[in-house]
Amino acid sequence: MILLTTLTAVLSLLFFIWRARKQHNDFLNTVEVVTLTAVYSKHLDNQRDIQVFLPPSYHDGHESSYKSLYINDGQDMEALGLRETLARLYQRDQIDPLIVVAVPTNADRLQEYGTAVAPNAQNLGTKAPEYAQFIIKELVPFVRTKFAVSDRGKDTAVLGASLGGLSAFDLAWNFPDQFGTLGVFSGSFWWRAAANETQITPGKLIAHEMVKKGEYYPGRRAWFEAGTYDERSDRDNNGVIDAIQDTLELIDALEGLGYRYGVEIEYVEVVNGRHDWPTWAEVLPDFLQWAFPARRK
Repeated sequence: MILLTTLTAVLSLLFFIWRARKQHNDFLNTVEVVTLTAVYSKHLDNQRDIQVFLPPSYHDGHESSYKSLYINDGQDMEALGLRETLARLYQRDQIDPLIVVAVPTNADRLQEYGTAVAPNAQNLGTKAPEYAQFIIKELVPFVRTKFAVSDRGKDTAVLGASLGGLSAFDLAWNFPDQFGTLGVFSGSFWWRAAANETQITPGKLIAHEMVKKGEYYPGRRAWFEAGTYDERSDRDNNGVIDAIQDTLELIDALEGLGYRYGVEIEYVEVVNGRHDWPTWAEVLPDFLQWAFPARRK
């Protein structure tokens, strides 16, 4: 009798575990993931697999075109919790349906990500111009031939974290007609020009200089996040870590061009937030709801 009772309890537990896993998988499967295999770039002379996340309504035929989001470091979407976050927000009707394109990086990440105007003082980002061409001239048009995606810049966003965030900023800044909305998690805005740079002010923070020399573009929106534990460096000993200071000073530069904080610009500072995927996964729902708010029914 004791053995039978124990066996029954074990089987019941296994059943509940199986059912919970099935329910979770069914929940995740509301967001279909399509893999575009070996997408080749002539500008970079390499290839990569691209994951595309489709909304639950995609095959219903109700939408002729969807808004889209391109994300750098696409190989880390599980760590970001992207699929689960999308499924949860769709279930709660908290975001507009969108198509998400996760673009993975490779061994050349430190060269492909950066600022197209110039590499930094450590000569990193030398392939940033080619990466931008890959995204704008190859990947975006290719995705638009494969999926029902809007071709309007105001319906298209780009997101990245850390160095991928700097790259996302670079893409949105230089191609505002292609990317109307930008998201940056813990952006590497410390990227500084070399002392002998000729394309941008030598020795200065590159993203900030691009903004200061730029112009207001109507409709452009930007969402920034930084964590209080993003790093420990405080180069001017003012009590504010560099990651936060660099982000706030970039926002100041954007406001100097006419962008309005709380309207076109949002900033979230995560107390105890770190330079890691768990922190970025925590703020992902906030960014998505800001960038793709649910339409009122």
